[in-house]
Amino acid sequence: MKISVLNFLKDLEKNNNREWFNEHKNRYNSAREDCASFVEELIKEMAKFDKEIGKVDAQKSLFRIYRDTRFSHNKDPYKTNFGANIGFGNAGYYLHIQPGQSFLAGGIYMLENEQLKELRKEISYNAGAFQKMMHEKNFCHHFGGLSEDGKLKRVPPGFEKDDPMAEYLKLKHFVAVRPVADKELLDKDAPGKFAEMYKCLKPLNDFLNASFL
Repeated sequence: MKISVLNFLKDLEKNNNREWFNEHKNRYNSAREDCASFVEELIKEMAKFDKEIGKVDAQKSLFRIYRDTRFSHNKDPYKTNFGANIGFGNAGYYLHIQPGQSFLAGGIYMLENEQLKELRKEISYNAGAFQKMMHEKNFCHHFGGLSEDGKLKRVPPGFEKDDPMAEYLKLKHFVAVRPVADKELLDKDAPGKFAEMYKCLKPLNDFLNASFL
C-alpha cells in the first residue's frame, strides 16, 4: 500500500465536502487504483489457500466512497476509508483501510433473524467442531476470538440456558477482527502477511456458509 493513499484519506477527513473532493478527484482516482492493485495482490496470495477467492474482481470488491446520507444525521458526503469485500458467500473476508484505524475481518455480519436462529442451531449441534475452530492456535494468535459487539445478556429463546455453547449463542454477529497498524499496511510484504492471517478465518467462513446451504 502506498502512503499516498493514507495521506489522501487524512486530507479527505479534514475536507469532507464536494468542492474539495472535486478539486482533488485525480488524487482520489489514484488512491482508488492503488487500493485495487493492493487488493489484487492480496487476492493472488489468498487464492493459494482458497481457489474461489482467485475469481474475485479486485475493482468490484471495493465499496463506493460516496456515503448514503438520506437517513443519517452525519451529512458528510464521503467515507474516510476504503473497504473491500473479498468473497462470494454469505461469509467472507473484509479489508478496511483508514489511517490509524485499518483492520482485517472475516465472518458474517447483520444476519436476518431466521438465518441467525439456524446458525445458532448449527453451532449448538456442532459444538465440538466449532470449539475446535475457536481454539485453533493461529486463529487465537491473530484474531483472539469473535467480536462481542451487540452480544445478548441472556441465551436466546429456543435454547437451553446451560447449553455448552451458550456464550456463542448470545452473539448477534459472527465476525473476527484484527486491527492493522499503518506500518503493517505499508509493509511491502503486506499482501502475503495478510493472506496468512485470512487463512486462519477460512474454517470459520466455511462453517458459516455451510450453515446456509
